[in-house]
Amino acid sequence: MPATDVTITREDDGNVIAEGGDGLARVLLQRAGFQYEQSIRSFWYRLPWDIGESRENQRASHAARMLTEVGYRVDVSPELIVGVTRTPSDPQGRLLYGHQILNLTDQLNGTETAEAAAGLTEHVLDADDGVLVRLSEFFEAAAEKAKETGTDAGWDLADDFTDAAATLVSLGEDLHVATDRLRALDRPPRPSWQAQAANHYAPATTRRPDAATAPLDTPSAVPLPAPTPGRCR
Repeated sequence: MPATDVTITREDDGNVIAEGGDGLARVLLQRAGFQYEQSIRSFWYRLPWDIGESRENQRASHAARMLTEVGYRVDVSPELIVGVTRTPSDPQGRLLYGHQILNLTDQLNGTETAEAAAGLTEHVLDADDGVLVRLSEFFEAAAEKAKETGTDAGWDLADDFTDAAATLVSLGEDLHVATDRLRALDRPPRPSWQAQAANHYAPATTRRPDAATAPLDTPSAVPLPAPTPGRCR
């Protein structure tokens, strides 16, 4: 990890200046649009004067992100930072990866359906590329780095990192179907077998009787004709 700090500031005359760093920092700063300057006693980097303040802020922020990602300690004026999340505990937005999780949490808080929330939890719980599995790999790598010191303290720290990795793996296994369970909350619950049986037999109690079972109406009595007088058999 580079041991040299880099400072990026806007001076009183409006110029955006970067100071510090080494050869790699120089390459990254120039890639972000800074120009190398030097005098007999020192060297520095500056952005072109004619690109405008908005563009200066974008390039300064881009340079700070690149330098931070490869391990430089970057002190950048807050007014130059654009496109990153800043918190009271990290006003310069240096801790980029933690802020990405914060942004994911903000998105989760803003979802209106379980389906949408489940889509975001996949970013954390996916068994192959989720945050948990990547964090477990991170701690495994940290354990190996601690072992490389060859000291007792390094081995003790490696054990702690290994335990952390195992905990994350276990957590991922416990939650391996949590995303599907969350997504299913949007679906209507399946009725119990008792409810299904009741629904099945309910029509029988309300069905109109058919002809075979319908009661027959009793016909009214019809009087027989009276015999005709004078005739007999």
